Amino acid sequence: MATLLRIFGWLGASILIVTILESILKTLKNYQIMGSDIITDYGLNIICLMGISISLAVSLQLINGYTGQFSLGHAGFMAIGGYVSAFTTKSLLAGSGDERGFISTLIIYVIALSIGAFASAMAGLLVGIPSLRLKGDYLAIVTLGFGEIIRLVIENIETVGGPRGYIGIPKFPNWQWLSTSAFSGTFSSMSWIFLFAILTVIVVHNIVKSSFGRSLIAIRENEIAAEAMGIDTAFYKVSAFTISAALAGFAGGLYAHLYGQLVPTTFNFVRSVEIIIMIVFGGMGSITGAILGAIVLTGLPEWLRLMAGLRADWMPQWMIKTFTYLPELRMIIYSSLLIITMLVRPQGILGQYEFSLSRLLKKNKTTKTNSEEKKA
Repeated sequence: MATLLRIFGWLGASILIVTILESILKTLKNYQIMGSDIITDYGLNIICLMGISISLAVSLQLINGYTGQFSLGHAGFMAIGGYVSAFTTKSLLAGSGDERGFISTLIIYVIALSIGAFASAMAGLLVGIPSLRLKGDYLAIVTLGFGEIIRLVIENIETVGGPRGYIGIPKFPNWQWLSTSAFSGTFSSMSWIFLFAILTVIVVHNIVKSSFGRSLIAIRENEIAAEAMGIDTAFYKVSAFTISAALAGFAGGLYAHLYGQLVPTTFNFVRSVEIIIMIVFGGMGSITGAILGAIVLTGLPEWLRLMAGLRADWMPQWMIKTFTYLPELRMIIYSSLLIITMLVRPQGILGQYEFSLSRLLKKNKTTKTNSEEKKA
């Protein structure tokens, strides 16, 4: 009963956070700074991509950060979840028009996303079992090959558009009972995406803090010692793959319904590398590090592109010219930032540290107490 109440409590808190976030963004959308809109429709799409990246990066931490494996096939799991979810939704809603009510439509979307996540979980199980004896580079090669196989298979399935892409995917329904508030249009998509991102963080955090998570960390630190202590390493490694793949599949379904179309080239190995970079940049073995990496590395290139349009009367000519060149230099700045980070702090921005408000307040309280004792 206590566990059930805790789950509902987290769910209610997640909805509240999403509501506040979207209300703030909708308010900012009506204001300008230096002659440009603070929040544009393009900016809202980037924020949605940040939410999806958070789900992908946090879910990959379960394999790479906490279990100590090295997977390069996350884009493949995302592709499976996206295509299966999109095909299911499109099939169930075919020919219904506006006849279906909001609740029934909502149930269809949840079912479709769940089926996509289940298909990805089965793929993770399929990859995890034969990869038990592999580690490091060898496992990376196997998962990379799996991701590319998935992409090539999708390109040869005409039912989902083949190499041309899968179009006509229904987008998220609006939250009708909140249609007068922040939940409308693009904001409706954002509510789905960030609600799942928050739930992904909660799920992974609870796993890591449980005995299951401690077993994963033991495997990461020393697999032989973990086996000697009676930990079933095969079970835990396959379970980590399966759970992580399911979460990636759910994120893929959200991506499909956000844009209404899917192209197989979106899920190539470069996409998997991008997710790896996010958790390496933020810190391997840190959920908050994965969130930080996802936000910074998804938003930075696009923010540099948007800076080119900034104009103000007080700005000198050299600054305006500099902003004009930013779109061409954005990938150089992006790459330079990653290189500098790896040279200065190879363990990532946060390393294995987890940001905790209670820990921060406790630290400040301890510092204040020590200062008072010194004065006394």
